Amino acid sequence: MAAFGHHHPNFDPVKLTDAVCGTYGWERKGIRFYTGTPGATESPMWHGYWANRLLAMRRQGVLVTSRPVRYQSQTINLPDGSSRAATIGHEKGIDVRLALDVVRLARQRQMDVAIIFSQDSDLAEVAAEVKDISLAQDQWLKVVSAFPTSPTATARRGIEGTDWVRMDRAFYDACLDPKDYRPVKSIKV
Repeated sequence: MAAFGHHHPNFDPVKLTDAVCGTYGWERKGIRFYTGTPGATESPMWHGYWANRLLAMRRQGVLVTSRPVRYQSQTINLPDGSSRAATIGHEKGIDVRLALDVVRLARQRQMDVAIIFSQDSDLAEVAAEVKDISLAQDQWLKVVSAFPTSPTATARRGIEGTDWVRMDRAFYDACLDPKDYRPVKSIKV
């Protein structure tokens, strides 16, 4: 998390979820992880990193949903007035899948608290839908947006319509995964 000076996603999703649940007295029933994964051609190291990382999460019992990152060529305007072509990656479908899963779990009464580790404003629609489900089914439901808070954080707000859980550096650092998931490079002899 860049907000705390980390340069790659080095959190342990199980520790992080358990820490939030423990703070509020909630019982963890499951963990789901959603991400886009870079292509092997475009980014061999990050492709290998995520392949290893997601496998480790699955072995921990985390339900993983991944989608390939889609790449487009875009023209970037530079400060000197020139421009250049760049290949830009975009996650497609991950937020939709996360939203559908939260709504399905709420409708099927398989959750009462959904903790979303994100500040993506598009997910405000999920919070509104879960509130409607809560009223229609006369059940207590909550959607939480957990996010880093620090002087260097780029965003200071959680997802609109959710309860916000601000994580400071000490909280986050207690939930780090010490394993290095980068692929081992081939050594030529």
